[in-house]
Amino acid sequence: MLSIDEKYSLALDARLNSYSPYSNFKVGALCILENDTVIKGCNIENMSYGLTNCAERSAIFNTISQGFNYKDIKEIVIIADTEKPVSPCGACRQVMAEFLKPSTIVTMFNLNKETRVCSVKDLIPFAFTSGDLHE
Repeated sequence: MLSIDEKYSLALDARLNSYSPYSNFKVGALCILENDTVIKGCNIENMSYGLTNCAERSAIFNTISQGFNYKDIKEIVIIADTEKPVSPCGACRQVMAEFLKPSTIVTMFNLNKETRVCSVKDLIPFAFTSGDLHE
């Protein structure tokens, strides 16, 4: 099991890979699997901001594209240079609602090591899920 300091350090390391020449808002993220495997992600911008991929989605998509089972993600960790611990955007919250269990832990940091921890369910209490789709 990773300590809070290890999570902070690994997320900070993931943040270093950020490609954010337009906003200079660097974000790092980790997916931590049940066996403590760590998959990193960072934000990758595009000059038409709508095509930017956030760090959280990068970490989740990296988990899947590297052949790991997204159902094994037990925690997602996010870090950015924000006043309070960084909070995921709406798009990332929706992706979390689809790929992560409601009980999955979400750990949010800022660069001052301030931390906020909650579950996906607490972060997204009324998430849009497959049960909301009609045939």
